Amino acid sequence: MTTVSRAVKKTPKSFQDLPPIRVRREPPTIPEAVAAAQDLADDVEQQVEIAAGLIGLPLDEIRPHVVAAARSKPERQQERILSTGSPNRPPRTVIVERRTRPPVIVERRGRPLEPRR
Repeated sequence: MTTVSRAVKKTPKSFQDLPPIRVRREPPTIPEAVAAAQDLADDVEQQVEIAAGLIGLPLDEIRPHVVAAARSKPERQQERILSTGSPNRPPRTVIVERRTRPPVIVERRGRPLEPRR
């Protein structure tokens, strides 16, 4: 009597069998913290407090960087555009504000795949 063997599926590894995922905590660099503080507040002293809180450094170490960045960043002026109105209506004023923000880059990181042999 011959026996027929069936194909047996391998059971997939569960996440409990894998080692825990390690997360590195890296504080932002000084330019990154200053840029974030400038986007969050207009007052220089508030920017100093925000940047120092993000990095975890004393206020006196961050203040020169924030002041230098505030000097180099030009003030935004509102653009006014006058639309041509009809003869019965006066022209309207439209205020346009432009915001420039760095692009957000999202990295997807998953578990590495097992190498195929």
